[in-house]
Amino acid sequence: QVQLVESGGGLVQAGGSLRLSCAVSGRSLSYFIMAWFRQAPGKEREFIAGITKSGSLTHYADSVKGRFTISRDNAKNTIYLQMNSLKPEDMALYYCAADATLYKSVIGTKNFMYDYWGQGTQVTVSS
Repeated sequence: QVQLVESGGGLVQAGGSLRLSCAVSGRSLSYFIMAWFRQAPGKEREFIAGITKSGSLTHYADSVKGRFTISRDNAKNTIYLQMNSLKPEDMALYYCAADATLYKSVIGTKNFMYDYWGQGTQVTVSS
């Protein structure tokens, strides 16, 4: 049974930084394309960053490009999201997600493309 557990969320002032982690268990991380999504109150869950199985390619939403960095450590079965220059509009529940599709190298940006989800970690940004 594959499980994803996010951590690292919290309260930070605008302009500050946070690093989120997502630990994967039940299967080797190397099987999955991984991504981070977020959902703010009253809004739909949106893609913000993704990374291929080897970590060689990444893709970001325009809203976070240049401020957020996604990375992975397959040996530790963990992915990360380094968030810098945080803005009040970044406040949301952040989820990690895993795409288990075989022989796939394209990073999906839609919710339905991902097979496994974590429970989320809250990021609050004060202005």
